[in-house]
Amino acid sequence: MTVLDIMAIGILERNEEGKVTKADSTSALVRTKNRIILVDPSTEYLWPMVRTSFVQLKIRPADVDTVILTHAHRDHTENLGRFPKAEVYIHDDEEIDIPGAVRVKGEEHRLEPDVLLVHTPGHTRGSMSVFVDAELRYAIAGDAIPTKNNFVKMVPPASNYDEGLALESIKKIRRYADVIIPGHGLPFPTRI
Repeated sequence: MTVLDIMAIGILERNEEGKVTKADSTSALVRTKNRIILVDPSTEYLWPMVRTSFVQLKIRPADVDTVILTHAHRDHTENLGRFPKAEVYIHDDEEIDIPGAVRVKGEEHRLEPDVLLVHTPGHTRGSMSVFVDAELRYAIAGDAIPTKNNFVKMVPPASNYDEGLALESIKKIRRYADVIIPGHGLPFPTRI
């Protein structure tokens, strides 16, 4: 059975003008029969929390064989170098190059029977969510849904290249998921 664990809860803070002053992404671990997958390794600031989660799960960071990046912003990728042996996946439309990464093409890519990579553009051209069938249907949304507030109010990420695509991506995630793991913050149920 596929198991999903939250490794670190991301933080997103803004000043009075709405400008982001601190951003660290949520990081999740997906274990399938064949793979140990880390989604968004997050930042140096949250590394102690991620490392502690590995210890609690009795998994070594070196055991991670796959890293999926929901997009290539620093707050989601800063710890990528800690997993040098892992195969890295990023959507082909993401404009930043990650040397050696597998470029996922198209709307969907089935990585494992219970793990589907889904193109959810709007925040960036190559934003990608990870749909996981475990005990519930989870969407690790990255910044397609950066916070619960974006989902509840149906508003696109403040940082986006296309508001219309961003809203369509939120709707796509809503149709699939029982639980959403946002780019920043605690997981939440879609039926709220």
